[in-house]
Amino acid sequence: MLSILIPIYNYNIKGFVEELHLQASSLGIEFEIIVFEDGSKSKLNKENKKINLLKNVTFKENRKNLGRSKNRNLLASTAKFPYLLFLDDGSIIPENFLVTYIEFIENTTEIIYGGRIHAEDYSKKNISLRWKYGKNNEDKSSAKRKLSPYRSLLFNNTIIKKELFNFIAFDENITEYGHEDTLFSYQIKEKKIKVEHIDNPVIHIDIDSNTEFLEKFSKGLHNLKKIYVAGYINADFVKILKTYEKLKKIKADAIFAIFYKLFKKNLKQNLTSSSPSLKIFNLYRLSYFCYIINK
Repeated sequence: MLSILIPIYNYNIKGFVEELHLQASSLGIEFEIIVFEDGSKSKLNKENKKINLLKNVTFKENRKNLGRSKNRNLLASTAKFPYLLFLDDGSIIPENFLVTYIEFIENTTEIIYGGRIHAEDYSKKNISLRWKYGKNNEDKSSAKRKLSPYRSLLFNNTIIKKELFNFIAFDENITEYGHEDTLFSYQIKEKKIKVEHIDNPVIHIDIDSNTEFLEKFSKGLHNLKKIYVAGYINADFVKILKTYEKLKKIKADAIFAIFYKLFKKNLKQNLTSSSPSLKIFNLYRLSYFCYIINK
C-alpha cells in the first residue's frame, strides 16, 4: 500500500518515525518506513539506528553524500509498495496525518500534496529570515495552492504513485541544495499529470539561521541557473526567471548584477540581522541571480 520515504542529513529522526509508525500501525494497511541518512557521519545516527527495531522500518546510512536528488531516487527504488509518501526531516505531523491521506487515495490517484506550515509561536526564531520566507511564500491552504497546482508542489509532504515517480525521477545532476523540486514539478506539468492539493500539512520546525538559509538559497539559485541555461525549464514556470527575462529584454539585468556587486555587503548585513526584510531578500535574490547568470 504505502512506502513512507524520508531522506535526512545530520538530524535525529527517531521521534518523528515513532509517531509515523504508531499512526501507520493503527490503520491496518501494508506499509514501510525507510530512512536514508545521506553520509553526514553524524553522532545522531547512533540514536537513529534504534528505529530499525520497529516493525517495517529501515534506517540506513549512505557511505557518502549523494545529494538530495539521488538520495530520494534511491529511496524510491528501494520502496516496495505502489504509493510513495515523501517527507522531509525537521517536521512534525498532526495526529490524523496518515488517516487523512489514506482517505484521499483512490485508484486514479497520481499525486497528492498536503502542504507545509510554519509554527506561529516559534519563540525568538520567528524573526528569522527562513521563518518569514516560509510564512509568506510556502504556507498556503489547498485553495490557494490549487490556483497554481504545479508551482505550489513541493516534495516535503507528497504522495506519488511509484510507477509515475519511476517514469520521471529527480535529476541526479542536481547535487546541491535547491530547485530539484522545481524541475520535477515542471516535468509533471509538461506531462499533464493531475496533482491533488489537500489540507494535510506537516509543521516545519527545523528553522535555519539567517546565514545558513542565505547560503542554501544562494546554492539553489546556482541550480536554477543550471537547469535554465540547459533549457530544462521554461522561464514562465518560475517567477524569478520570468522577471529576469523581462529585465534582460530592456538590458536592465546588467544593472541588477552591478547593484549586487556594489551592495552585497549591505544586503547581507540586513538579511543576517535580527530583523531581516523580505523586500531586501527579494532584491538580493534577483540581483544575485542576474550577477551569477552574467558571469
